[in-house]
Parts: sequence; structure tokens; C-alpha cells
Amino acid sequence: MRRFSQFTCIDWSGAKTERPNGIAVATINRDGPPKLISPEPRWSREDIRNWLFHAAKTEQDMLIGFDLSMSLPFHDIGCYFPQWEDSPSRAIDLWHLVDQSSNDDPHLNILSFLEHPQAARHFRHSRDHVGDLFTGGTGRLRVVEQYQRETGQANSASCFNLVGAAQVGKSSLTGMRMLHQLDGAIPIWPFDPIPETGPLIIEIYTTIAALAAGLPKGKSKIRDRVGLEAALQVLGAPSPGPLSQYDDHSTDALITAAWMKNASRDKRLWHPTKLTNEIAQKEGWTFGVF
Repeated sequence: MRRFSQFTCIDWSGAKTERPNGIAVATINRDGPPKLISPEPRWSREDIRNWLFHAAKTEQDMLIGFDLSMSLPFHDIGCYFPQWEDSPSRAIDLWHLVDQSSNDDPHLNILSFLEHPQAARHFRHSRDHVGDLFTGGTGRLRVVEQYQRETGQANSASCFNLVGAAQVGKSSLTGMRMLHQLDGAIPIWPFDPIPETGPLIIEIYTTIAALAAGLPKGKSKIRDRVGLEAALQVLGAPSPGPLSQYDDHSTDALITAAWMKNASRDKRLWHPTKLTNEIAQKEGWTFGVF
């Protein structure tokens, strides 16, 4: 099993603005505390993409976790977009479709894709605008999301729901644009084999890290120094020192980076019992769900 020397969590955002408040990046080495990487001005999605290209070029020995879903549900009904002739059959082709459909949208936004007359049918866009093929209720779920719920490991939301504070659809779709534009520069687990050297990208869910840090279900957000230090202590990580502000994006990233360092050594998490090659190629998997 490969051992990495650096672990980075990227708390992503699907907000329309160029530099969303919701993007936070934290990294931790084998020794020492997790630290925020905070450029001025704030991160943009293009900044993150370019930072990843640099990590690839310099062959950094880094495990990189993104807090987003890297695909849409497929296996529940055998299709991403039923009744759409151009519906792809693999996640990498889905990334291409989302990116190319929004090619003219700035800041890696996905407004044009969501306005496509076929794509729009599958999403809940607002309380008053629901596509005729949106399944209702919580929306469709991937195999890993269904399994999370069944086993109580997490409670992921459907990417087809774009409404509410807990929605993850917009961040996931903008992330798919970024993944397509990387064009294989960095391998992505479980779509690609784990490389012997260089960086590797995984999908993570910050709530899983928060639970491992001792936070209770439903109360996994930390917005103060005392709470952050307590969570990191459970994970065996030193305090990063005072932060300029204790927003939940920053604390999520710090806690999850520390968790990734520990979790990456657990063989079970690299070989989930429910993960098949077909599921890997069509839907991907959330690292940490076993």
C-alpha cells in the first residue's frame, strides 16, 4: 500500500462568483500541524486547477481530497440522463459533457449545462422550478451514497438537488468541469490506478472526517478555536495555531486533512467491499466509505 508524505483537503464550492467564500485548502505533512493555504485574494476554481497542474508538474508526493461528488448516479436506473440521447456511459465522458456544455461560462460555472433543455429536466433548480424527470424526495443517489445511508457512515445528498444549504449538486458539477480540464494530469481514484509516485486525487466527505474526530452526527461544523483543537487532538494532530477566522470551510479542511493522513493507511478504505470496477468507472466512490 502506498504511503504519501503530504495530505491536502480542498473544501470546494459551486457558488457563481469568481472567488467563492466556500473554497478552503488545508495541507498536512507526516509531521506537524495542518495548515491553511490562503492566497490573496481568495481562491478561485481556476486557481485550484492551476495549483493542481503545478503539483503534477513537480510530481509532489501528495494525496489530494476534494469535498464533492465526482459523478452522478448511474446504476439505480442504468443511465445518467434517461430520455436524453447524448447521455454518456462513463464518468469521464460525463465530465466532458458538463465542461463542453458550459464552455462559455466563466469561473468554471455550469449555468449553461443546467439550462440545457435535456439536462434541465433532471434537476430540482428551485422550489418552483423542478425538472419533469427529477425523481422527487431526496433525488437519485449513487451506489456509495445509498450505502453510506444504509450503514450510517454518512448522509450524502443527491447531486440532482440544487436547492438548500445542504445541496452539493452545483459544487459537484463545477468540480466535474475542473476534472475534465485536468485531462489526466493527476490520476483520480478509483477511476485510475494508484500511481507509484506523484499526486493522487480522491473524493472525500468532510462529515466522515468530523465523525472520526469525535463530533456528533448533525453537529459536525466547528466555528471556534477550542472545538478545532479538540477535534485535531482526537486525530492525533497538533493545533495549527490561531486562525484569522474560524469559519466552517477552513475548519472542515483542516480536520479532513488530518483525517486523511490517518485514513490513507487503512487498507479497507482503498478496497471497499461494494466497489466494483463498473461502479468505479461510472460513479466513482467516496474515500472513507468501506
